[in-house]
Amino acid sequence: MECVIYEQDSGQSERVECELPDDTCRAALKRLRDLSDGKFAWIRLTDPEEGQLVQLAEELSLHPLAVEDALHGRQRPKRERFGDVLAVALKPLRYVEEDMAVKTGDILIFVGPRSVLTVSHGTIDPCAEAARRLDADPQMLRSGTWAVLHAVLDVAVDAYSDAARRVRATLDRLEDDVFSTSRVDHTQAIYSLKREVREFRDAVQPLVPVLHGLVDGPSEVDAQSKIAPYIRDVADHVHRTDIEVRTLDELLDSVLGAQQARVGTWQNDDMRRISAWAAIFAIPTMVAGVYGMNFEHMPELGWTYGYPLAVALMTLASLTLYRAFRRNGWL
Repeated sequence: MECVIYEQDSGQSERVECELPDDTCRAALKRLRDLSDGKFAWIRLTDPEEGQLVQLAEELSLHPLAVEDALHGRQRPKRERFGDVLAVALKPLRYVEEDMAVKTGDILIFVGPRSVLTVSHGTIDPCAEAARRLDADPQMLRSGTWAVLHAVLDVAVDAYSDAARRVRATLDRLEDDVFSTSRVDHTQAIYSLKREVREFRDAVQPLVPVLHGLVDGPSEVDAQSKIAPYIRDVADHVHRTDIEVRTLDELLDSVLGAQQARVGTWQNDDMRRISAWAAIFAIPTMVAGVYGMNFEHMPELGWTYGYPLAVALMTLASLTLYRAFRRNGWL
């Protein structure tokens, strides 16, 4: 658990960090109670224990349902208001190209008048990068606790854009493989990537109305505040990423259909080849079958050149069929 106090004085910002043991929140709670004007606290938790959350919930006046969501994670992206506290849930993610897998986490952000609580689950946590960006931009801290919300959202949405770019590159390679001359079935890989894109879409799509709800219509953010354009910019980015993910999903459907069509074409080609060779071997089989019936009075049985003539006839007929099938593309 980590507690950070941000202080603004004439545009200057000072970051005071306090590392806390996992089994107590007293220092953090004392800092929250002693905050003076112009200061706000950012408390970061990762996979917290129930006791930690309960203590902080009492100090921050969090609703029991909010505590339950924060404790268990695995929430659909959403936005809820609990009195003076705004709760925003989102799913940060990254794309691992080697495994063609989308790895997701969970983070809940509770924004109060003078404090922010972020609760992260899993290994994907945008808070460290968000804190670095805040340190590099003291002017953003003039917006108070909303600056933290924007920073976390901005890092998560940037990761969405990067993941979408990497998924697009993987899809382009799969598309090239599908339409290559090699006869390799990529259906399993396409299905696997499609499943990951659906998980990607589940993280991005619900976040679009959440972010637009922060700045549009009866919004949480004052349209005239300094943070409003930044939140609106993040909302536009996630909207573009949502469109990109939808496009990727549709392209995967097309690539999958193309792969299945190619597999069907390969099977038809195989059946034509099998049928052509069966027809070629049918002629000598038929002739040999006729002369193998062991009747005494059959044409050419007593002729010296009867056997060579029969073999020549079978060979000529087979070669004629072979050339005809080759000309028609069956062989």
